[in-house]
Amino acid sequence: MTTDRTNAGSLRSRVYETLRRRIIEVDVPPGHRLIERDLAAELAVSRIPLREALRLLSAEGLVVNVPGRGTIVSPFTPSDVRDLFEVRAGVEVMATRLVTERVDSADLAPLRGVLAAAETCRDQPRRLTDLNADFHSELVNASGNRLLASLMRPLNSRLRWLFHLSIELDPVVQCVEHEAIFAAISRGDSPEAQRLALEHIENSREPTLALAAQWSIEEIDPRKATHARRRGPRD
Repeated sequence: MTTDRTNAGSLRSRVYETLRRRIIEVDVPPGHRLIERDLAAELAVSRIPLREALRLLSAEGLVVNVPGRGTIVSPFTPSDVRDLFEVRAGVEVMATRLVTERVDSADLAPLRGVLAAAETCRDQPRRLTDLNADFHSELVNASGNRLLASLMRPLNSRLRWLFHLSIELDPVVQCVEHEAIFAAISRGDSPEAQRLALEHIENSREPTLALAAQWSIEEIDPRKATHARRRGPRD
């Protein structure tokens, strides 16, 4: 019984990671319909672990179930982009302040490691985009505020997805700005670190919104959409 549960969990995790990566890296675009029958055949799994994986993706805001259309990759509208940037401006600037104020005790090694890795892949846009997303996650983690980190955690997938959707904004520029933020944090200059963090967010807000108008689809009425949910197995 334990082995069966372990295998089922492993299948669910494999399907989840595969679909999550495809969505975040925009191999399947917003609005793309995810047909269970086809995915189950392609991934060589039954629909049970597939549906469990879809529920996890739904909880992260990456897929949505729409009556009459089935499960689709969530839309990412200009309104969604504005909301995410507003949250980032609050959470990330606060995290920057907390990290800088606690610089003597904060664990900066993960941030330093992300920046070092980014130096080695300036010619690999996808990899660099992932590392830039890692920088933002590690910045919040380094704040030492567990509540702040828990508030940001559900948004991490959508933030990473947004970075990939807007990859043409040049991730190298983003990386250079991260280095400036980290330098201010390291020397304990809280006002400058916060200023740079907010400037970093604002620099990409309007360009990202301009891109969002190109790759967003018609916004789905949340009253008509339901998150992917458990249904009885058919196989």
